[in-house]
Amino acid sequence: MNEIKCPHCGTAFTIDEAGYANLVHQVRTAEFEKELHARLAEAERAKNAGIELAEAKAAKQAQESAAKQAAEIARLKSELDGTEVARKVAIAEVAQQSHAIAIEKDAEIQRLNGELDKADMGQQLAVTKAVSVVQQKLGEAENKLALLAAENMVKESSLKESHSKEIALKDDLIERLKDLKARLSVKLVGETLEQHCETEFNRVRALAFPNARFGKDNDASGGTKGDYIFRDFSDDGVEYISIMFEMKNEADTSATKKKNVDFLAKLDKDRRDKGCEYAVLVSMLEEDSQLYTGITDVSYEYPKMLVVRPQFFLAIIALLRNAAQDTIVVKAELEQAKKQNIDITNFEADLEDFKSAFGRNYDLAKRKFDTAIDDIDKAIERLQKVKEGLLGSENNLRLANDKAAALTVKKLTRGNETMKAKFVELEPPQAPEAA
Repeated sequence: MNEIKCPHCGTAFTIDEAGYANLVHQVRTAEFEKELHARLAEAERAKNAGIELAEAKAAKQAQESAAKQAAEIARLKSELDGTEVARKVAIAEVAQQSHAIAIEKDAEIQRLNGELDKADMGQQLAVTKAVSVVQQKLGEAENKLALLAAENMVKESSLKESHSKEIALKDDLIERLKDLKARLSVKLVGETLEQHCETEFNRVRALAFPNARFGKDNDASGGTKGDYIFRDFSDDGVEYISIMFEMKNEADTSATKKKNVDFLAKLDKDRRDKGCEYAVLVSMLEEDSQLYTGITDVSYEYPKMLVVRPQFFLAIIALLRNAAQDTIVVKAELEQAKKQNIDITNFEADLEDFKSAFGRNYDLAKRKFDTAIDDIDKAIERLQKVKEGLLGSENNLRLANDKAAALTVKKLTRGNETMKAKFVELEPPQAPEAA
């Protein structure tokens, strides 16, 4: 609730919030409209005053501008008259200056012509001097060229002589290489590389490899086979090194030259199929290659694989064999462990075989036992039915016997006079009774 006091009588009274808000709104609205009208009227008066002042200023500025324009026109007319006089004076001065300039120009032209003549003479002297200098230098150059030509002839003759010597040395080297190749061809190409390697191995087999086996790979069950297999054994008979060999050679007249990489994949497959640890390609291919010059390890492409030249055949076997000898004890223990594992595996396999065989026999016996029991049950069922049939037959026989025992002539002839008369006739006559 809000308390309001009348400004005229001083009476105070209270009104609620809604009434108070309505009253405030009315007061504010009336005051706002009154103030708005007052401000609009004041703005209208200010606008009219501004318009009048602007009109007065514009008229004054127009009068001042007209006066200034009239004064400027008068000034320009006076200046124009003065300019015309000055123009005529300037034209006369220019004409005089042009005449003086023409006189100076002619004098300058004459002076320049004189200097040009002097320059032509100097140029001719300079050209003559330059020509003589050039001719002198050309003579010196020709002398130098002659000297250089003589020196070049001397050098060329010496170079030809040295070149001839080098050619002779190279021809001699080529002849020696051809002779060496011919000797190698007799040993390796004509005899075949395989026979050469086998011969080289057999020469040292007894001394260097007494427990080793080296022979041709004749097992082609996997589709392919290598050339030779080397296996070496310890004194206990444990294999500790195995190498699959492939020998490749070709004549110089071959139309298609093979490369060593063409045979690595097949060699790796043969190594894995035959259970060999290492694979070695003995090759005379790519004779000019800087890669295959001795023993080349290519295990970056195929594991435990090397490419060797024929002269390193025994060396690579000895190298790999000596490296593997340190593993003989380990491999013997591993072989023993494998045998033990094989024994345990065989025992377990035998036990499993016994269990499976026993299980099969048990299943077979059980099936036969069940079949016999079923047959017995079926026989008992059939005998039971026979028994019931026999019991039924006995009952029927008993009834028939009772019926037969109960059957009499009287029962048969009862009501049948004909049959009764017949039976009477069949009865014997009775003897008379004694008196």
